[in-house]
Amino acid sequence: MNQTIVPNGGPKLKLVEAAEKLFAERGFEAVSVRDITKEAGANVAAVNYHFGSRDGLVIAVISRYIMPVNQERLVRLERAERNGGDVREIIAAFVKPIVEQVGKSELSEKLYCQLLGRIFSEQSVSLPGELEYQTRNVVERFTKALHKALKEFSPDEVLWRLHFIVGGLIHLLTHSGFLYRVAGSLAGAPSVESNIERFLDFAVAGLRDGLPSAEGEEAAPKKKVPQAQFDF
Repeated sequence: MNQTIVPNGGPKLKLVEAAEKLFAERGFEAVSVRDITKEAGANVAAVNYHFGSRDGLVIAVISRYIMPVNQERLVRLERAERNGGDVREIIAAFVKPIVEQVGKSELSEKLYCQLLGRIFSEQSVSLPGELEYQTRNVVERFTKALHKALKEFSPDEVLWRLHFIVGGLIHLLTHSGFLYRVAGSLAGAPSVESNIERFLDFAVAGLRDGLPSAEGEEAAPKKKVPQAQFDF
């Protein structure tokens, strides 16, 4: 990874850490350069000096969090495929690297989850070229692996189900606080790890819906829809 993009220390790192905290709390669009430099205790010109622009700083924040997640996803996927390509292990390989990064961040667990959710969900955030290429590769690799495990479904059906899982994951990361506000004690106080296990149960059930059960039951009939062809 290019260390000029993701700094290891010094004033550049202070700016990145200030930016990621504010982005997590308020969202990418609501935070100004002045907000960031004030939080970092830096001069307003520091962002342009170190990153070229506000967009350059945004790229540094996104790269710092998403590149390690994607790299670990592919490592885990290879392991899952060597183990036979179980659906739950494949989805765990996609989801769990996000949780593992919590302990490596200076952000609190809550802010870390909010930041990841915002990176994936806010339409104003565009991925830098290297990271977009990496993310496309991750999507293609996981779609192939899941299609191999769920042969009864077409590649585009698998891709859409993975897309829905990503949506659910974003919602879990970004909006859990809303559930606690409206449901109170009923929601309990689960850790991120236990919520991820709960999410995996939900995701695997959604992926497998319509397949014959382990007891040999027939799959529920599904409406026929035109299927697109994918190269992966």
